[in-house]
Amino acid sequence: MAEAKIIIYGAKSIALGIGEAVRKLYPENPPLCFLVGSLQGNPSMLMGLRVREIEEFVSATGQENLGGFHVLVGTPEDMHQDIAGILRRYGFYNYTCMDSRKEAALMERYFNRLDIFPSVHSLPSGNGRISLQVYLAKSAKDKKLSRAFSQPEWAVPIQVGAELTDLRTGELTDHTACGRSVEYESSNDLQNDSCASYSISAKNGNYCELTALYWIWKNRLCSSLGEAGEYYGLFHYRRILDISDEDLRRMKAAGTDVLLQYPTLHEPDISEHHARYMKEGDWEAMLRALRELQPEYAEAFPKILAQPYFYNYN
Repeated sequence: MAEAKIIIYGAKSIALGIGEAVRKLYPENPPLCFLVGSLQGNPSMLMGLRVREIEEFVSATGQENLGGFHVLVGTPEDMHQDIAGILRRYGFYNYTCMDSRKEAALMERYFNRLDIFPSVHSLPSGNGRISLQVYLAKSAKDKKLSRAFSQPEWAVPIQVGAELTDLRTGELTDHTACGRSVEYESSNDLQNDSCASYSISAKNGNYCELTALYWIWKNRLCSSLGEAGEYYGLFHYRRILDISDEDLRRMKAAGTDVLLQYPTLHEPDISEHHARYMKEGDWEAMLRALRELQPEYAEAFPKILAQPYFYNYN
């Protein structure tokens, strides 16, 4: 039996990364095309391949022939259930939803093959234990999780925008709104007496999780409050790095400075990202401010935008 031909569902950065990885790692069976529900808001070509509406593809191929294709769903995970339903409705039953673990494993192999963005898993094993404080940004607007998940003891919840609402996440002490005394059950709560006076919690609508970074900067990195840590970090709302104890020992042994997620891929470069999500007037205002306030950064900025790799989510 012939091997099923690969199709990628999606046409944004996740789909592009999966497509490039499959093409590099499996040159004998590269992606055939990209599928989307509608071409509106999507490119017509990606990786030199057509981006096709699923209805048009099924009509041209014939539903009786869809068993010869394997669809890799390359979209945010919150869309997977709906997309799986769409695929089945059109007659696709051979598909894989590329969740965060599957995507990470694929992209790790891809970047290893390119010899860029080395993985923490490639570092030699170690024995030492590092001192680590990673702040887990949460919001009162977060929906309740359908199932609980455990957090390591070094992940410290931090409620951003707490000064803008009386609602609490249910397991946080309100450290960003000084002067309030609220107690919850979580043993990882930051205490109000560590709040000091350095908070921009009220500006969360403008700076999102950067208000948490500001708090960490002023109340931990620039303060004697609490124990000094070798590593500080931030998990951006529901985005969590999958870090094992062995990974931490490897970082210690190798003297690793920074641990990041894998970057997303963009075509033709990462300038297409801001074009999708930002008003052009706002972008131009930022560029003018950059040229006036930080001319050296302004000179380097176009080179950054000309890259295909983008570290998103701050």
